[in-house]
Amino acid sequence: MNHPMRRRTLLAGLCALLPARLALAAQPLRIGTIGAGHVGSTLAGLWLRAGHPVMLSASDIGSARSAAEVLGSNAQAGTPQDAARFGDVVLLAVPYGALPGLGASLHGLLAGKIVIDACNPYPWRDGDIARTARQQGAGVVTQSLFPGAHVVRAFNSEDMSTIQAEAHRTPPLLGIPYAGDDPASMRTVGALIAEAGFDPVAVGPLATARLFQPGSNGFEANLTAPELRTRLGLPRT
Repeated sequence: MNHPMRRRTLLAGLCALLPARLALAAQPLRIGTIGAGHVGSTLAGLWLRAGHPVMLSASDIGSARSAAEVLGSNAQAGTPQDAARFGDVVLLAVPYGALPGLGASLHGLLAGKIVIDACNPYPWRDGDIARTARQQGAGVVTQSLFPGAHVVRAFNSEDMSTIQAEAHRTPPLLGIPYAGDDPASMRTVGALIAEAGFDPVAVGPLATARLFQPGSNGFEANLTAPELRTRLGLPRT
């Protein structure tokens, strides 16, 4: 075996042994955001800093372009359909009431992809779909709107002002809860939470995401990971 081939083989073996966070840093993920407001642009900025290319999108492409220009050369803008096609991971960062329409307009584009649901249901703003999500659990309802996608609830539990202020703070880091049904998707999202500068707290399957949706003890808890696990009744790790 020649030396370049040996080096490539050795590197491939080492990458397989790396923690998920480091493996993601070595192999950037393309991230599409559906929404370019406070949530979408804040998280996009953190993942750009970690080395992941991002495409922001919005119903008004002008706002997506403006946000991308602020974030720099590794950010681009497109339509929601463009972002859905672009992303290995797609972030939902819109009012919860927009999700049924997006589920229809993006039909099939998100199948098999990791979809991070950072949207919160508020009946006063989002109507009947929010009431259903509050009763049945937002994660379960979002999954029903995007069949075939691997939905993971994350980054919905803290205000984006808190996310901006606390990212990469001096340890102990702020704990961020997340929940999903697909183990591989959960590992990827956990790594993205860590790369954004937080301590990921895996809560369980999507049904358990109601533990950190609005109205729950885990919503806007602003706790370290051990404190959050205690608050949610999870075993300490």
